[in-house]
Amino acid sequence: MKGVCHVVGAGRIDPALLPEKKESDLILAADGGLEYLSRAGKTADLFIGDGDSLGYLPTSLPVLSLPCEKDDTDMIAACRHGLFLGYRRFRLYGALGGKRFSHSLANLQTLFFLKSHGAEGEIVDPYCRVLLLEAGTLTLAASDGYFSLFAAGGEAEVSVSGAKYNVNRARVTPDFPLGVSNEARENTRITVHSGCLIVVVE
Repeated sequence: MKGVCHVVGAGRIDPALLPEKKESDLILAADGGLEYLSRAGKTADLFIGDGDSLGYLPTSLPVLSLPCEKDDTDMIAACRHGLFLGYRRFRLYGALGGKRFSHSLANLQTLFFLKSHGAEGEIVDPYCRVLLLEAGTLTLAASDGYFSLFAAGGEAEVSVSGAKYNVNRARVTPDFPLGVSNEARENTRITVHSGCLIVVVE
């Protein structure tokens, strides 16, 4: 059974969050993400990118070289490769922060790209984790701290129980941040009845 495809980009990273590889996992360095892995003493299975963030193409591991002018970002290309290999669970590191805010937005869209291909994705960041929730329930613990819910692609109907602020079948829309800054307690449950939510756990 396939494990998790870990994709490491060039954004904001805490080396302590980088994955310890299991046998069934795959670790992909999306361009500049290779430098973070190297600093943490970790090895990628494959480098994917055009070398613009890293500054060169490595020779110490397999390389899937991409052209500089392309439609895919390095992160999307890495996720596409993971999908091709049969992975359906993805964790993205170095996907937020960095010098270009546009790349953070692009990596948020990457979660939707994965969802559209039948896969689950999560952004792992030093300050938060970001995932999509559609027609399902997510359980949080008090240690998860703050969480925010944002409607994506249209309005969503959501119930929250066991949190500081609870709602039953509330309507959340993309044009008003009603779901920002709630606080998790033990066994906080977030249920999406319809639509899709971006969940940010901080």
